[in-house]
Amino acid sequence: MLKLSVVVPFFNVQTYAPDALKSLELNARGDFEFLLVDDRSTDGTPGLLERAAAGGVPGAVHLRRDRNGGLATARNTGLDAARGEYIAFLDGDDWLAPGHLARTLAAIEALGCDFVRTDHVQVTGRSRVVQRVPYGPEMVVGAPRDGILPASRATAVDYPYAWAGMYHRRLLDRGLLHFSDGLRTAEDRPWIWRLHREAASFAAVGLPGVFYRRGVSTSLTQIGDERQLDFIRAFDQVLADVATDREYELLIPKAVRTYCAIIAHHIGSIERFEPAVAKKLRFMSAAALGRMPAPVLDRVIASMDAERSALLRGLRRRRRPAGAHAAGAAS
Repeated sequence: MLKLSVVVPFFNVQTYAPDALKSLELNARGDFEFLLVDDRSTDGTPGLLERAAAGGVPGAVHLRRDRNGGLATARNTGLDAARGEYIAFLDGDDWLAPGHLARTLAAIEALGCDFVRTDHVQVTGRSRVVQRVPYGPEMVVGAPRDGILPASRATAVDYPYAWAGMYHRRLLDRGLLHFSDGLRTAEDRPWIWRLHREAASFAAVGLPGVFYRRGVSTSLTQIGDERQLDFIRAFDQVLADVATDREYELLIPKAVRTYCAIIAHHIGSIERFEPAVAKKLRFMSAAALGRMPAPVLDRVIASMDAERSALLRGLRRRRRPAGAHAAGAAS
């Protein structure tokens, strides 16, 4: 068995893919494989990946999907092909520091835990800012559930980036590493909640060796189209999963608060959405609030700052016409 499989999805990132591929080359080892998943790009990305797999990047394997499925589905394609004892991720418009994968692998092997989370470097133009895992001591193995609470501040489940860490294959074998197919944004939210609820052990290890590029014009975080609305389906999945958890009463305030914070964020910057999408965002957000447990939602809204509380209360006052819930769910 190979030691490490790195799943790297690409979609129309020919401008940035050379940086990602060069960084993989600088991290290559004889027992590493790099699964380069082309999510049916329409630019020059496939040619770059073909050349990498033909010998440009040691250990590179080019996997091309038959149709575009989004980031979650592309990652699943890579996971299905992974042969490594450990799994890591990278996105096709980001890059790694030389030797980062070997250092992270050494950390998780030394600790013997199910997964580790790493810090990362956020890149915006020429700016470089280190973002830390919002969790206690480094290089100390703990229970993943300890990374969920409290509800009142940022915790490890609010740091959902799949590429900021490394994961033992036993999590893949248990079905914990796959993403919800078809999610085009927020795909990592139900994923990170599932890991912290169901894995046995984890640790934060520092090691800020992933460079995460912000402000990329092709990124969904920069595009105000309907794909952004998948965050509602993603957080509905979080709530559904928590509803079956043995510690439901303890965890549901955190899940509701995070969902509400994301809704408020999108409504607060609604002008960046296309008009029809903005209308649908308001409707779907109001419907989502209606699906949350009312007593918990009351407490969450009361605990938030005045601006977000006002936005959320305004949404709760919206009236939906008959049959609207079914129409929203179908979309």
